[in-house]
Parts: sequence; C-alpha cells; structure tokens
Amino acid sequence: MKIKICGITNLADALLCESCGADAIGFIFYVGSKRQIMPDEAAEIVRNLNPLTIKVGVFVDENPALINQLIKDVGLNMVQLHGGETPEDISLINVPVIKAFRVNDNFDFSVLNHYSNSYLLLDSFDKEELGGTGKTFNWQMIPEQLKSKIILAGGINSDNIDIIFQQIKPQAIDVSSSLEEYPGKKDKQKVIQFFKKIKSFKE
Repeated sequence: MKIKICGITNLADALLCESCGADAIGFIFYVGSKRQIMPDEAAEIVRNLNPLTIKVGVFVDENPALINQLIKDVGLNMVQLHGGETPEDISLINVPVIKAFRVNDNFDFSVLNHYSNSYLLLDSFDKEELGGTGKTFNWQMIPEQLKSKIILAGGINSDNIDIIFQQIKPQAIDVSSSLEEYPGKKDKQKVIQFFKKIKSFKE
C-alpha cells in the first residue's frame, strides 16, 4: 500500500514525510485551498527531494494546457484532479492522473467505470471543502471489487489506519489534514507516529 502525503507547502515538511517513508508528496495549486503553494516554491522543494519520490500536483477544473506547463516547470510525475474533469480532459494530460471523487451516502459508484484512463481516489464529500476535510465517509459502501484498486482519502489517521490495513487494503492512501499542526504545516510528532504505526502493520 502506497502512502501519499498531501498539502505540502514547505521543504522541511516534505523532507520529514519523505524520510519517514512517504511514497508520494502532494502540492496543491488550487487557488481556493488553504494549502495552496506557488509553482516556483513547489519547484524548489522538488529539486531537494529524492528522484524516486513521486511528486503530485493537485488541480481543480484547470486548463489541461496549463497543467502540462506546470508539470514541466515544477517537475511533477503525476497530477490529481478534484473538479468536474472528464475522461476527455484527462486524456490531454501528459503524466498519469489520479481522479478524485467525493463520496456521500448517495454516491453512484458506476460513474467510476467511465474513468478507465486514471487512478481513482475516493474522498469524503463536504459542501465547503473539495478535500482535506479531515472527515471519513462510510467505507463500508465501497464495492468489494473496488477496494484494492482505489486510493483512499478523507480523515485517515493513526487511530483508523488499522481498519484500512485489515478491511479495505486499498492501492494507496492519501493523508493531509490529520497530520497537521495547522493548514499547510505538518505536525512532526503526528507524522512520525503515523508512519511508525504503518510500519508495525507491514512487519
């Protein structure tokens, strides 16, 4: 199970997460986010990271041409889309794409069938936030055949990571607000504790 830590805004947090075992680091370029980072700041962080760490840019309803430009300028390996992007939009992007879906009690999982050209991320629905809510959704809703294929997000922390390992076993998890001191700043002890718990399950 791969681990992505999102909402990175500074080099110290990026290096901390990388040293603890993060497989991927996420940078949010969406203007409406409390964790937004400027492309030049993200590029400087990327230059200091291990080449094998996956660098993910997060966008919401952004022009594919601009996304492709930022992929080059920042040094991104993947992008994550949190808006109403279509499979056609995704086909215009030059790196692998993670398409995020916000799940509530009425979510139609058949929609995911149209997105065979991307990785699928399931997050919690919130009227105010497009991500980083710190809230879980009802994981029991996830169809059994999908569990091992998805990236799971929304309220994942040291207290529920055992349920994810034992019952869901997704392809990857995406964690942000639960490891923060405040939006955009990770809490060192929370990050260390989280990865320590994960390592105990992998042993």
